[in-house]
Amino acid sequence: MKERPHYNRFISSVMWNLLLISAGSAVFGIGLKSIAIPHGFITGGISGLTLLIYYVSGLLSPGLWYLLLNIPIFLIGWIHISRRFFFYSLYGMAALSAAIDLIGFPLPIHEPILAVLAGGVLMGAGSGIILHSLGSAGGLDIVGIILHQKLNVRVGTFFFTFNLVLFAFSFGFLEADLVLYSLFMSFISSQTMDYVLTIFNQRKMVIVISDLNDKIAGEIHSRLNRGVTFLNGSGAYTGKIKKVILTVIHNYQLKRLEEAVLSIDPEAFIITENTFNVLGRGFSKRKEY
Repeated sequence: MKERPHYNRFISSVMWNLLLISAGSAVFGIGLKSIAIPHGFITGGISGLTLLIYYVSGLLSPGLWYLLLNIPIFLIGWIHISRRFFFYSLYGMAALSAAIDLIGFPLPIHEPILAVLAGGVLMGAGSGIILHSLGSAGGLDIVGIILHQKLNVRVGTFFFTFNLVLFAFSFGFLEADLVLYSLFMSFISSQTMDYVLTIFNQRKMVIVISDLNDKIAGEIHSRLNRGVTFLNGSGAYTGKIKKVILTVIHNYQLKRLEEAVLSIDPEAFIITENTFNVLGRGFSKRKEY
Protein backbone atom coordinates (compact mmCIF):
# COMPACT_ATOMS: atom_id res chain seq x y z
CA MET A 1 0.00 0.00 0.00
CA LYS A 2 1.38 3.38 -0.98
CA GLU A 3 1.76 6.00 1.71
CA ARG A 4 0.61 9.60 1.39
CA PRO A 5 3.52 11.47 3.02
CA HIS A 6 2.37 14.94 1.96
CA TYR A 7 -1.13 14.37 3.34
CA ASN A 8 0.18 12.90 6.60
CA ARG A 9 2.58 15.80 7.06
CA PHE A 10 -0.23 18.28 6.40
CA ILE A 11 -2.67 16.86 8.99
CA SER A 12 0.18 16.78 11.52
CA SER A 13 1.32 20.31 10.71
CA VAL A 14 1.09 23.17 13.17
CA MET A 15 -0.94 25.26 10.72
CA TRP A 16 -3.63 22.60 10.27
CA ASN A 17 -3.97 21.91 13.98
CA LEU A 18 -4.17 25.59 14.88
CA LEU A 19 -6.82 26.02 12.17
CA LEU A 20 -8.91 23.17 13.64
CA ILE A 21 -8.62 24.56 17.15
CA SER A 22 -9.46 28.11 16.01
CA ALA A 23 -12.48 27.01 13.95
CA GLY A 24 -13.78 24.73 16.70
CA SER A 25 -13.36 27.48 19.32
CA ALA A 26 -15.32 29.92 17.15
CA VAL A 27 -18.18 27.45 16.62
CA PHE A 28 -18.28 26.52 20.32
CA GLY A 29 -18.10 30.20 21.29
CA ILE A 30 -21.14 31.05 19.15
CA GLY A 31 -23.15 28.27 20.77
CA LEU A 32 -22.12 29.37 24.25
CA LYS A 33 -22.17 33.17 23.96
CA SER A 34 -24.96 33.64 21.41
CA ILE A 35 -27.38 30.96 22.66
CA ALA A 36 -26.56 29.40 26.04
CA ILE A 37 -25.75 32.59 27.98
CA PRO A 38 -28.71 34.69 26.69
CA HIS A 39 -31.04 31.88 27.83
CA GLY A 40 -29.30 31.38 31.18
CA PHE A 41 -28.21 27.79 30.40
CA ILE A 42 -25.04 26.14 31.66
CA THR A 43 -22.97 23.47 29.97
CA GLY A 44 -21.00 20.52 31.25
CA GLY A 45 -17.33 20.58 32.18
CA ILE A 46 -15.21 23.59 33.04
CA SER A 47 -17.23 25.81 30.71
CA GLY A 48 -20.35 24.91 32.72
CA LEU A 49 -18.59 25.72 36.00
CA THR A 50 -17.48 28.98 34.39
CA LEU A 51 -21.06 29.96 33.56
CA LEU A 52 -22.35 29.01 37.01
CA ILE A 53 -19.73 31.20 38.68
CA TYR A 54 -20.47 34.00 36.22
CA TYR A 55 -24.24 33.84 36.85
CA VAL A 56 -23.85 33.70 40.64
CA SER A 57 -21.08 36.28 41.07
CA GLY A 58 -21.87 38.67 38.23
CA LEU A 59 -18.16 39.51 38.14
CA LEU A 60 -15.66 39.54 35.28
CA SER A 61 -16.63 37.86 31.99
CA PRO A 62 -17.24 34.20 31.03
CA GLY A 63 -14.08 34.12 28.92
CA LEU A 64 -11.93 35.49 31.74
CA TRP A 65 -13.42 33.04 34.25
CA TYR A 66 -12.67 30.18 31.84
CA LEU A 67 -9.08 31.40 31.58
CA LEU A 68 -8.66 31.69 35.36
CA LEU A 69 -10.11 28.24 36.07
CA ASN A 70 -7.74 26.69 33.54
CA ILE A 71 -4.56 28.16 35.03
CA PRO A 72 -4.16 25.59 37.86
CA ILE A 73 -5.16 22.79 35.48
CA PHE A 74 -2.40 23.74 33.05
CA LEU A 75 0.15 24.06 35.86
CA ILE A 76 -0.56 20.43 36.75
CA GLY A 77 -0.73 19.44 33.08
CA TRP A 78 2.78 20.76 32.44
CA ILE A 79 4.10 17.91 34.58
CA HIS A 80 1.91 15.05 33.39
CA ILE A 81 1.13 15.51 29.68
CA SER A 82 3.29 15.75 26.55
CA ARG A 83 4.63 19.13 25.52
CA ARG A 84 2.93 18.97 22.12
CA PHE A 85 -0.48 18.29 23.63
CA PHE A 86 0.16 20.93 26.32
CA PHE A 87 0.99 23.76 23.92
CA TYR A 88 -1.82 22.94 21.49
CA SER A 89 -4.24 22.81 24.44
CA LEU A 90 -2.83 26.07 25.79
CA TYR A 91 -3.60 27.70 22.46
CA GLY A 92 -7.05 26.05 22.50
CA MET A 93 -7.80 27.44 25.96
CA ALA A 94 -6.71 30.94 24.89
CA ALA A 95 -8.66 30.72 21.61
CA LEU A 96 -11.85 29.58 23.33
CA SER A 97 -11.54 32.26 26.03
CA ALA A 98 -11.10 34.91 23.34
CA ALA A 99 -14.01 33.54 21.29
CA ILE A 100 -16.33 33.62 24.29
CA ASP A 101 -15.47 37.24 25.09
CA LEU A 102 -15.24 38.58 21.53
CA ILE A 103 -18.50 37.13 20.22
CA GLY A 104 -21.08 39.72 21.11
CA PHE A 105 -24.20 38.95 19.12
CA PRO A 106 -27.16 36.87 20.37
CA LEU A 107 -28.91 34.61 17.89
CA PRO A 108 -32.66 35.43 17.64
CA ILE A 109 -33.90 32.13 19.07
CA HIS A 110 -36.71 32.67 21.57
CA GLU A 111 -38.14 29.18 22.11
CA PRO A 112 -36.09 27.46 24.88
CA ILE A 113 -36.25 23.98 23.34
CA LEU A 114 -35.00 25.32 20.00
CA ALA A 115 -32.21 27.13 21.84
CA VAL A 116 -31.28 23.86 23.55
CA LEU A 117 -31.06 22.06 20.19
CA ALA A 118 -29.14 24.85 18.43
CA GLY A 119 -26.76 25.48 21.32
CA GLY A 120 -26.09 21.77 21.85
CA VAL A 121 -25.36 21.18 18.17
CA LEU A 122 -23.03 24.17 17.88
CA MET A 123 -21.07 23.43 21.04
CA GLY A 124 -20.87 19.72 20.26
CA ALA A 125 -19.66 20.41 16.73
CA GLY A 126 -17.09 22.90 18.04
CA SER A 127 -15.79 20.41 20.60
CA GLY A 128 -15.57 17.68 17.96
CA ILE A 129 -13.60 19.93 15.59
CA ILE A 130 -11.16 20.85 18.37
CA LEU A 131 -10.65 17.21 19.37
CA HIS A 132 -9.80 16.34 15.77
CA SER A 133 -6.59 18.31 16.38
CA LEU A 134 -3.57 17.16 18.37
CA GLY A 135 -4.69 19.26 21.33
CA SER A 136 -7.82 20.27 23.21
CA ALA A 137 -9.44 23.36 24.69
CA GLY A 138 -8.12 22.59 28.16
CA GLY A 139 -10.43 22.03 31.10
CA LEU A 140 -11.68 18.55 31.89
CA ASP A 141 -9.83 16.99 28.95
CA ILE A 142 -6.50 17.51 30.71
CA VAL A 143 -7.79 16.49 34.15
CA GLY A 144 -9.42 13.36 32.74
CA ILE A 145 -6.24 12.32 30.92
CA ILE A 146 -4.10 12.79 34.04
CA LEU A 147 -6.51 10.78 36.22
CA HIS A 148 -6.61 8.03 33.63
CA GLN A 149 -2.83 7.84 33.42
CA LYS A 150 -2.19 8.01 37.16
CA LEU A 151 -5.21 6.32 38.75
CA ASN A 152 -6.67 4.36 35.81
CA VAL A 153 -9.94 6.31 36.13
CA ARG A 154 -11.93 6.09 32.90
CA VAL A 155 -12.22 9.48 31.21
CA GLY A 156 -15.92 9.04 30.46
CA THR A 157 -16.64 8.06 34.07
CA PHE A 158 -14.84 11.16 35.35
CA PHE A 159 -16.71 13.46 32.94
CA PHE A 160 -20.06 11.94 33.91
CA THR A 161 -19.35 12.24 37.66
CA PHE A 162 -18.15 15.84 37.38
CA ASN A 163 -21.18 16.91 35.35
CA LEU A 164 -23.54 15.05 37.69
CA VAL A 165 -22.16 16.99 40.67
CA LEU A 166 -22.16 20.27 38.71
CA PHE A 167 -25.79 20.03 37.62
CA ALA A 168 -26.93 18.81 41.06
CA PHE A 169 -25.13 21.79 42.63
CA SER A 170 -26.76 24.13 40.08
CA PHE A 171 -30.24 23.43 41.47
CA GLY A 172 -29.26 25.56 44.47
CA PHE A 173 -28.57 28.62 42.31
CA LEU A 174 -30.65 28.33 39.14
CA GLU A 175 -34.28 27.65 38.36
CA ALA A 176 -35.08 23.97 37.98
CA ASP A 177 -36.32 24.49 34.41
CA LEU A 178 -33.01 26.09 33.40
CA VAL A 179 -31.01 23.23 34.90
CA LEU A 180 -33.15 20.64 33.11
CA TYR A 181 -32.86 22.53 29.83
CA SER A 182 -29.10 22.65 30.41
CA LEU A 183 -28.97 18.89 31.00
CA PHE A 184 -30.77 18.30 27.73
CA MET A 185 -28.43 20.71 25.92
CA SER A 186 -25.38 18.88 27.31
CA PHE A 187 -26.82 15.59 26.09
CA ILE A 188 -27.33 17.03 22.59
CA SER A 189 -23.82 18.47 22.70
CA SER A 190 -22.20 15.13 23.64
CA GLN A 191 -24.12 13.27 20.92
CA THR A 192 -23.13 15.85 18.32
CA MET A 193 -19.50 15.74 19.42
CA ASP A 194 -19.44 11.94 19.10
CA TYR A 195 -20.96 12.21 15.63
CA VAL A 196 -18.43 14.82 14.49
CA LEU A 197 -15.56 12.73 15.84
CA THR A 198 -16.72 9.51 14.19
CA ILE A 199 -17.93 10.90 10.86
CA PHE A 200 -14.34 11.53 9.78
CA ASN A 201 -12.72 8.60 11.62
CA GLN A 202 -15.22 5.86 10.80
CA ARG A 203 -13.87 3.13 8.55
CA LYS A 204 -15.11 -0.24 7.33
CA MET A 205 -13.48 -3.49 8.36
CA VAL A 206 -14.18 -6.09 5.69
CA ILE A 207 -13.70 -9.86 5.86
CA VAL A 208 -13.84 -11.79 2.59
CA ILE A 209 -14.10 -15.57 2.38
CA SER A 210 -13.42 -17.01 -1.07
CA ASP A 211 -11.51 -19.74 -2.88
CA LEU A 212 -9.94 -17.03 -5.05
CA ASN A 213 -8.42 -15.04 -2.20
CA ASP A 214 -5.01 -14.41 -3.81
CA LYS A 215 -6.57 -12.86 -6.90
CA ILE A 216 -9.01 -10.81 -4.80
CA ALA A 217 -6.17 -9.55 -2.57
CA GLY A 218 -4.24 -8.40 -5.62
CA GLU A 219 -7.32 -6.58 -6.92
CA ILE A 220 -7.78 -4.79 -3.58
CA HIS A 221 -4.15 -3.72 -3.68
CA SER A 222 -4.27 -2.42 -7.24
CA ARG A 223 -7.77 -0.90 -7.43
CA LEU A 224 -8.27 0.44 -3.90
CA ASN A 225 -4.66 0.92 -2.78
CA ARG A 226 -5.46 -0.83 0.51
CA GLY A 227 -3.45 -3.37 2.48
CA VAL A 228 -4.69 -6.92 2.99
CA THR A 229 -4.02 -9.46 5.75
CA PHE A 230 -4.57 -13.19 5.34
CA LEU A 231 -6.09 -15.06 8.29
CA ASN A 232 -5.95 -18.83 8.53
CA GLY A 233 -9.41 -20.41 8.62
CA SER A 234 -11.24 -23.63 7.95
CA GLY A 235 -14.84 -24.53 7.20
CA ALA A 236 -16.64 -26.14 10.13
CA TYR A 237 -18.73 -28.32 7.78
CA THR A 238 -16.25 -29.14 5.03
CA GLY A 239 -13.09 -28.96 7.13
CA LYS A 240 -11.43 -27.29 4.15
CA ILE A 241 -8.55 -24.97 5.07
CA LYS A 242 -8.52 -21.60 3.35
CA LYS A 243 -7.13 -18.10 3.75
CA VAL A 244 -9.53 -15.39 4.89
CA ILE A 245 -9.02 -11.79 3.70
CA LEU A 246 -9.09 -8.98 6.26
CA THR A 247 -8.86 -5.34 5.14
CA VAL A 248 -9.83 -1.88 6.40
CA ILE A 249 -11.10 0.70 3.93
CA HIS A 250 -12.59 4.18 3.86
CA ASN A 251 -16.39 4.38 3.76
CA TYR A 252 -16.50 5.64 0.18
CA GLN A 253 -14.46 2.62 -1.01
CA LEU A 254 -16.99 -0.02 0.12
CA LYS A 255 -18.94 -0.28 -3.14
CA ARG A 256 -15.73 -0.40 -5.16
CA LEU A 257 -14.46 -3.22 -2.97
CA GLU A 258 -17.70 -5.18 -3.34
CA GLU A 259 -17.51 -4.74 -7.11
CA ALA A 260 -13.86 -5.86 -7.17
CA VAL A 261 -14.57 -8.97 -5.07
CA LEU A 262 -17.79 -10.08 -6.77
CA SER A 263 -16.40 -9.52 -10.27
CA ILE A 264 -13.78 -12.18 -9.44
CA ASP A 265 -15.90 -14.50 -7.32
CA PRO A 266 -19.71 -13.98 -7.40
CA GLU A 267 -20.00 -16.60 -4.64
CA ALA A 268 -17.64 -14.79 -2.24
CA PHE A 269 -18.80 -14.22 1.32
CA ILE A 270 -18.34 -10.58 2.43
CA ILE A 271 -18.71 -9.36 6.02
CA THR A 272 -18.60 -5.61 6.74
CA GLU A 273 -18.26 -4.00 10.17
CA ASN A 274 -18.06 -0.34 11.26
CA THR A 275 -14.87 0.70 13.04
CA PHE A 276 -14.71 4.05 14.80
CA ASN A 277 -10.97 4.49 15.11
CA VAL A 278 -8.16 3.01 13.05
CA LEU A 279 -4.54 3.71 13.98
CA GLY A 280 -1.73 2.84 11.63
CA ARG A 281 -0.16 3.55 8.28
CA GLY A 282 -2.63 5.09 5.88
CA PHE A 283 -5.10 6.03 8.62
CA SER A 284 -4.91 7.98 11.90
CA LYS A 285 -1.88 8.49 14.10
CA ARG A 286 -1.93 7.98 17.84
CA LYS A 287 -2.58 11.16 19.80
CA GLU A 288 0.18 11.70 22.36
CA TYR A 289 -1.01 12.92 25.76
